[in-house]
Amino acid sequence: MSIEVFVRRLAGTVVLVSLALGSFVDPLGYLLAAFVGANLIQSTFTGVCPAETAYERLVAAD
Repeated sequence: MSIEVFVRRLAGTVVLVSLALGSFVDPLGYLLAAFVGANLIQSTFTGVCPAETAYERLVAAD
């Protein structure tokens, strides 16, 4: 799996889970979706994505 596919799947999954948490458990769950969105935006400016770094370390560990 490519890094780009991994990051997109991870971000999409976390956003959907956080929306479910915000709707059914606690409205603070929406903060997680905001964090993911902010992280995606900052990665476009800086070129640094923590999810990519984590994935690269996981793949290198194998």
